[in-house]
Order: sequence, then structure tokens, then C-alpha cells
Amino acid sequence: MKIRPVILCGGAGTRLWPKTKKHQAKQFIDFGNWTLLGKTLERVKASIFDAPIISTNAKYLRQVKQHLKKHKIRKFKIVLEPAKRNTAPAILSTALIKDIPNEQPLMFLAADHLIEKVSLFNKAIKKNQKKLTQNNIFIFGIKPKMPSSEFGYFLTKSEKVTRFVEKPKEAKAKQIISKKGYWNSGMFYLRKDSIINNFKKYQPNIYRNCNKAVTKAKYKSNVYYLNKQAFTKATAKSFDYAILEKTRDINAIKLDIPWSDLGSWKEICKMYGRNKRHYYKKKNVFHRPWGSYVNLFNGKEFLIKELYVKPKGILSLQKHHHRAEHWVVTHGKPKITLNKKYFTMKPDETIFIPLGAIHRIENPYKKPVKIIEAQVGSILKETDIVRYQDVYGRVK
Repeated sequence: MKIRPVILCGGAGTRLWPKTKKHQAKQFIDFGNWTLLGKTLERVKASIFDAPIISTNAKYLRQVKQHLKKHKIRKFKIVLEPAKRNTAPAILSTALIKDIPNEQPLMFLAADHLIEKVSLFNKAIKKNQKKLTQNNIFIFGIKPKMPSSEFGYFLTKSEKVTRFVEKPKEAKAKQIISKKGYWNSGMFYLRKDSIINNFKKYQPNIYRNCNKAVTKAKYKSNVYYLNKQAFTKATAKSFDYAILEKTRDINAIKLDIPWSDLGSWKEICKMYGRNKRHYYKKKNVFHRPWGSYVNLFNGKEFLIKELYVKPKGILSLQKHHHRAEHWVVTHGKPKITLNKKYFTMKPDETIFIPLGAIHRIENPYKKPVKIIEAQVGSILKETDIVRYQDVYGRVK
């Protein structure tokens, strides 16, 4: 039996656009002729997978269909949520649709994850298929590259998950990594009957209402329109809280592959930094008295740059009316001014420059400084610079 991939595609992208009502959902953002949903759809074309099921909401139906068409996926099912109820009802509702047999292995994937070394990932899925039972759940752990407070973690004993830790502070994350903890990727692998059994046992309210929502769903052109009255009665809970924290029968599949949910501008900057040769164009390099910068990618309301600050180079003390900035240092030790604070940064450190904050980068050392910068805002032009001081005489 082939594995049925279920793609959870309902996220709003609020983490990347916290102070605007016009959220761009992360899975649909064009990062340079590719999107995260597009990459996910390409992954599920592998021979181990059956036709995908996409769980989303009415707001995104058109974009999901556009992606399916673009990636030439003709066989699919879409399950449409009439309201936001977090991942537990979303996961259960997709599993309950009638064309899935009881012993069907289901692989739940987030639409907004970037996974590299896909062949290793698929190999791990295939290898563990025979271990699936009517009760157990497999989750995927990613070997941490550094202590991060942006991800959840789990600890194991003989491949069984013993403990979850939700987004710890960096010092705590270091301790977890020293105990061989893994990042919790938020991907789940289990059979349909296991989902049903676990929800019946631990979340009867969600099971009862989701079952009604599916039974009373309208079906048209490969789309299940879940019954709103029943679905909204289901308790809004994440799958982690609803099931994973209750059951003892969780197994870990540990992976050492590049993975990110691109959930922060820091992660996005790092992704562009890793892949900058794909984005680099000589015509987008601009020289300044302090060094140079290259525009790597101009997206919708964001711009990614790499700044090169030569030894002894100093940018003007400045602010912006229309944009905030996120910086990730990749080389050297820049001295930073942020309003009334002064400090030195090191490679892999990150800083957020809020809209209207007065700031400056200086390089007092003999080695050059390199910074990947994400500008986020409504106007992303050099004209949006208000200079206060400048050693090169550019203050008017």
C-alpha cells in the first residue's frame, strides 16, 4: 500500500508580518520562482506516495488549485476547513474522509517546510512503514545545528519519545542538545486507524464533531467542504497538545538533513545566504564609499541584500520611515549602533532594526564585514534613508 501524503496548508504567516493586517501566508510567498508549497508538492511526487490530500481553508482554495495546476498534479483531494481550529481537527478531518482505508499509512507534512536531501527523508518514511500499528505514531526529529529558541524539541530513550520541550530559551536548548535532543519538525506519520483510536481515547469531543463535519460535508470537484456547524464545535487544539502529550506510544525517526520552516526573517536570511550564488547578479551590485551591497531578491514587500562593509568602513547614522530590517552577520565583527545602544556582533548573530529606529554599522577591524539583510515594508528604496551623521559628507 502506498503512503498517502496529507499537506497541512492553513497557516496565515503572522510571525513574519506581525504589525500588518496584510499577512502573506508563508507557504505561498515567492522566494525566487519557487514557493514552500510548490517544493512540498514536488516532494510528494516520489514513487512511495499516493495522490496528495491538502487541508486548507476557503481563503486559500484558489492559490492551492493554482499550485496543483502549476506542478501538474491532477489526482488530489482538498479538505476545506470552514473555521480555524488548529492542527488537531485539521489532521483528524483529513483522515476521516471515506476514500482512505483503515490501515492506510498517512504522512502529515506542513506546507511551509523546506527540506533538503529529500531522498534520505523518503527512505526513512519507507523504512518505517511496516512498524506502523493501530495505535502508534511516528514523529520526525531533526538533528539541531545550533541551540535555538524558535523550535520545539523532544528527548528519546531507545527510539521512544520520552519528553517534549516547547521552544525553550537558548541556555535550556543547549542542555537539551547535550542530552541528544532533537528539533521537533511537526511532521507526523501514522495509520488512519491509529488517528481514530487516539482521538476516540484522548479527544472524544474533537472526534465526535469532526466525524459529523466529514459525514455532512459537501463534495464537489475533488473538494470536501466540511460542515461548519459541526466543525466549529470541535475544540481548537494543536495535535501536539491534543494527542502527542497524552499518548505513550510515540516513536522517533531521527534525521540529519537540512530543514527549516523559514518561520523567521533570520531563517530566511540564512537560506538566501546559503544559496546566494543562485540569486547573485552582477548588475544588482552597488558600490558605496563604505563598501558595496548586492540585491539578491526583491519580493513582495521584502528585499534581501548582502552588505559588504570594507575594513574601516562606516555607514551613515540613519533611520527609515517605511521599513524595518533584520540582519544576520555572516562574516567579521561589526560594531552596531541601535538608538542609544552600542555593541559588537559576531557571525551567526542576528538583530532586528524596528521601523524608525536610528542605527549604524561600523567596521573598525582589518577583516571585512558581511551581513545578509532583509528589508520588510511598503517602500524598499534607497530614497527612504534619513541621515543624521555621515563621514563621507552625505548629510544634507
